[in-house]
Amino acid sequence: MALAGKRWLRVTEAARVLGVSPSTIRRWERAGKFTSRRIGARQDRLFDRRELERMVSGIDSRCVALYVRVSGSTGQETSLFAQERELRAALSASVEVTVFTDRESGLNEHRRGLTRLRRDVAKGVFAEVWVTHEDRLTRFGVDFLRAEFAAHGVELRVLHEREDASPEQELLDDFMSLLASFSGRVYGQRSAAARCRLVEAANAGKASGK
Repeated sequence: MALAGKRWLRVTEAARVLGVSPSTIRRWERAGKFTSRRIGARQDRLFDRRELERMVSGIDSRCVALYVRVSGSTGQETSLFAQERELRAALSASVEVTVFTDRESGLNEHRRGLTRLRRDVAKGVFAEVWVTHEDRLTRFGVDFLRAEFAAHGVELRVLHEREDASPEQELLDDFMSLLASFSGRVYGQRSAAARCRLVEAANAGKASGK
């Protein structure tokens, strides 16, 4: 049934009005962003279209964040540009965007671009955050970031969603993520130890030269 003229909308219809997923509609309702009424034996939710349309104005006044990342500090600018270009092509030309960029490993939880993005999400600057793939945002813990964004009324949009994986594949992915996280921490510790050795060697050289 067409939405024109309907006052009360079901979850999927409300999602179409706001341009978000049904799961986001449910999260926003639980967060108290708008109300619903329930009907029938199944207690189906109905949302007031007028309330949703008032909310649309608030969402449209916020821009969209684009997050792009490569692992190396140099030589990968083409990949950064390609990610940004692909994300912009998926959006309406009239949408205002802010681009956050990192040239660091996805295992690093304290990337400058990601830190600024999370800060602005908490301030309510954005309606959505877009990435080309989940691992561009983080190698481990994307569900935690998704939940953090949702708590501020911001939806994470992944341009290339993964297809549903088998239980065996999910288990393997979890194992590989844990292994990658552990390896990254060990590598960081070794790098720190190496820097300390270099400083000690330099200091020893200065002392012997006196």
